[in-house]
Amino acid sequence: MPNLITLARLCAVPTNIWLIIHGRLDLSCIVFLAAGVSDAIDGWLARRQGSQSRLGAFLDPLADKALLITTYVALAWAAVLPDWLALMVVFRDLLIMGGVTLLTLLGAPPRIQPLRISKANTVAQIALAALALLLEGFFPDPGPAAVFALQALVLLVAATTLLSGLAYLAPRLGMKL
Repeated sequence: MPNLITLARLCAVPTNIWLIIHGRLDLSCIVFLAAGVSDAIDGWLARRQGSQSRLGAFLDPLADKALLITTYVALAWAAVLPDWLALMVVFRDLLIMGGVTLLTLLGAPPRIQPLRISKANTVAQIALAALALLLEGFFPDPGPAAVFALQALVLLVAATTLLSGLAYLAPRLGMKL
């Protein structure tokens, strides 16, 4: 059952892109939030039922990253988030995935352990995407406090994306941060 929930979340990716591109950010917000809830539910179910699997361990982060990255790209395309920010988010993930793939192919697969800064980055990215969808979808004329919060989250996501990318890259280049 948890893997089916994860697959449903993966299927939400094209739906979410379509909704954003067609200006239905209200529905996209609901899909995005439902995907977040489903992520918590499938993890809880897998632990409760003792049904963790290799497939689930592969699909769960894939579904999460696919949803988050495509949401950023679509929101940048729709001019809701800065395009430079979407490029940063995508480039960081490509850099990390490319590095892991390259090291694995070279016979030195890295030990993958999420860093605190990466966890903070993920939380910030989710918060920014959710807030952007919420404001654009339900509050087209937000007040100054909401605009300030959105701009602050943009800066936070940019900073944590840069720092987490450097934190993964530096040890592989023999650098200490």
